Amino acid sequence: MRAMQCTAYGDPEELILAEIELPPPGPGEVAIDVHVAGVNFADALMIAGTYQEKPPIPFSPGFEAAGIVTAVGDGVRRVAPGDRVMALVDWGAYAAGLIAREADIFPIPDAMDFTIAAGLPITYGTAHGALVWRAGLQAGEVLLVHGAAGGVGLAAVEVGKALGATVIATARSEARLAIAADHGADHTVDTIDEDIRERVLEITGGRGADVVFDPVGGDIFDASLRCTAWGGRLLVIGFAGGRVPKIPANILLVKNLAVLGLYWGAYRRRAPDLLAAEFAQLFDWYANGQIRPRVSHSADLAHAAKALALLRSREATGKIVLTVADG
Repeated sequence: MRAMQCTAYGDPEELILAEIELPPPGPGEVAIDVHVAGVNFADALMIAGTYQEKPPIPFSPGFEAAGIVTAVGDGVRRVAPGDRVMALVDWGAYAAGLIAREADIFPIPDAMDFTIAAGLPITYGTAHGALVWRAGLQAGEVLLVHGAAGGVGLAAVEVGKALGATVIATARSEARLAIAADHGADHTVDTIDEDIRERVLEITGGRGADVVFDPVGGDIFDASLRCTAWGGRLLVIGFAGGRVPKIPANILLVKNLAVLGLYWGAYRRRAPDLLAAEFAQLFDWYANGQIRPRVSHSADLAHAAKALALLRSREATGKIVLTVADG
């Protein structure tokens, strides 16, 4: 089968397209014929050797995939050959087949195609986990979402609306804000031409946002501290803007703020039952039309480096995926 292989830590452009053999699944494992793989920022970090996990060389990057079960190992009960599934793995999704733990396999609804399924787990899992598990977002609260046209930001807009929040979306252009509005944002703020603090306070009548979802960091986070409501919660999701912010504790004290981090991937090992319930909720919302995952770009597996370059440029909206299946 074909696979994109990292043969030395470095840049995505150094990945090679190779033919490899997939081993049979062991006890508790599932073999999947991969049709589509999701593309994530962390893929490039793993290729560079700067991610928290360093696979043995050579390896195929990629954390999420969707396809068809081809074989199961001893003890597997939740899925069977022929099932349509999405999968989460430590690495290996940039290949026409993969082996995953049964606990990391989730059957997908009949109405969900592989492209949507491959791009859903990490972005929507992160958005849901942050807003529900960490922030406890309630219906009627105000949610401020930064980077709202990116993959995880757009997911947060939709999850926030599904939970009954009023959503304020920020992004870097009118075109990107239009995408956020199309996916449910009630108000939009252009971070290039508008002052975030002033606009959020204007929209909320001076009260501020109850919850802030921030995958950007840097100056965006600094502005958020000053337009969060008393008793509000700030979710640290990532640092796409490049600078990891330093948090002035005096502001947290005066405004009774909580700053909450989320590394969603840790739940796969620490609380897998939460993921199963989470995806059941997301699938229900998808069936009801409450979430509409957006895939803005799709590329063949052989063009993985170009897909990662597009993602790192922050010009893509929604999700980028790779079509993987052989033949």
